[in-house]
Amino acid sequence: MNKLVPVVLCGGSGTRMWPLSRSNYPKQFLNLIEEGKSTFQTTLTRMPEHSSPAILVCNESHRFILADQISKLVQQTQTIILEPTGKNTAAAITLAALTASQNGENPILLVTPADHQIKDEATFHRTVDKGMKLAEDNQLVTIGIQPDHPETGYGYIQMGEEIANDCHEVKYFVEKPDYQTAKAFLEEGNYLWNSGMFIFKASVFLEEISKFAPDILDCCASALLDKAEDTIFTRVDEAKFAQCPSDSIDYVVMEKTQKASVVTMNSQWSDIGSWSSVWELADKDDNGNRLQGDVICQSSNNNFVHSSNRLVSLVGMNDTIVVETDDAILVAHRDEVQNIKGIVSELKLKHRKEHESHRKVHRPWGKYDSIDTGNRFQVKHITVDPGQKLSVQKHHHRAEHWIVVSGTAKITINEDTWFLTENQSTYIPIGAVHCLENPGSISLELIEVQSGAYLGEDDIVRLSDDYGRVENA
Repeated sequence: MNKLVPVVLCGGSGTRMWPLSRSNYPKQFLNLIEEGKSTFQTTLTRMPEHSSPAILVCNESHRFILADQISKLVQQTQTIILEPTGKNTAAAITLAALTASQNGENPILLVTPADHQIKDEATFHRTVDKGMKLAEDNQLVTIGIQPDHPETGYGYIQMGEEIANDCHEVKYFVEKPDYQTAKAFLEEGNYLWNSGMFIFKASVFLEEISKFAPDILDCCASALLDKAEDTIFTRVDEAKFAQCPSDSIDYVVMEKTQKASVVTMNSQWSDIGSWSSVWELADKDDNGNRLQGDVICQSSNNNFVHSSNRLVSLVGMNDTIVVETDDAILVAHRDEVQNIKGIVSELKLKHRKEHESHRKVHRPWGKYDSIDTGNRFQVKHITVDPGQKLSVQKHHHRAEHWIVVSGTAKITINEDTWFLTENQSTYIPIGAVHCLENPGSISLELIEVQSGAYLGEDDIVRLSDDYGRVENA
């Protein structure tokens, strides 16, 4: 049997999971269900033991989050393909299939998004084994979920002729239905939820996409031909990949191929597409409440409450979602959470930053927290991880003061280098070339006070950088 290579699709913005999910730190990297693990990390660890190292397809702007989360797992070395811009699932899977086919290999690919929750891993593994047998017969296999209620948030698959136990030909793919149609599908009994997970030989997928979407195949092959290896990342050619059409694998391949089959998985599954799905999956108290963080709840039932920082109190509330972060609070009825993406759209229209980043921003060297901002000033709490170094940079519009709170800082300003320790400080004038480094074995904590006419993050001119970031990136 061909070897099994997982392909994890790490894209997506998770707008319906705002305000915890932001475009620069989307839902797949959050600890939503399993304590101490993001859904991306859970996805990696549920792969069958006999599988090879995974191919990860990731948006370039999330590359350091992904690398940091991999480093916290005991995993084999992964292949990480960076997309300069998202082009939907057909292009992402094509990049992975071409990469997996290098050196004449032809593995079976297990394609899965990074944001799914599957309660019963043993059932998942048995389903994958069944799908692999179909894939060996050159089928393009999709995993369908046995529905247990009328669901309007998922697409459906109508099963055709039975091929083997729990395995059928695909008769039709159906778009997300209204409630009455979903109810009829459940009563009819031959419809499954479309999970968005696939199993097929790399060669068979590439043959089919060459028939139905040759432009996608050509763009991906051309972009990979001029790829660049950057530490652990594979960067495809940005200009060539930009020409790639943006379409889903369902639309360009699965709905058109004669080789589509479906294997049924009967397990509690969710694509964690909304806060209500998190509430449904999570463990709850006797009143049906899921409470995370500093929360007091009285005379309230069936709520999901997440507090990141402050005390959140509920009295006499039912079926409510409350999510508190540093810079935003969401209050929504559980039946209305699909409409949260409208809030995100409005934030974008008003050019507000809350849709994009948290107050706390992660960087490859550590993180910073924007404590306060006012007219011509900004205060940040900066944490530099042991052994890490910020880029050599300068600013055209702002000066900076650094005050060390704990740890040791190696400071470079123009031609001078020295060390600062707790309660010591320094000043960086506008235009000065400077660098901050943590040479110690514990985290470096400092307060940065910026002052000037413009304080945006794009006022950074990087002259050199250990993490391959280009100027102003």
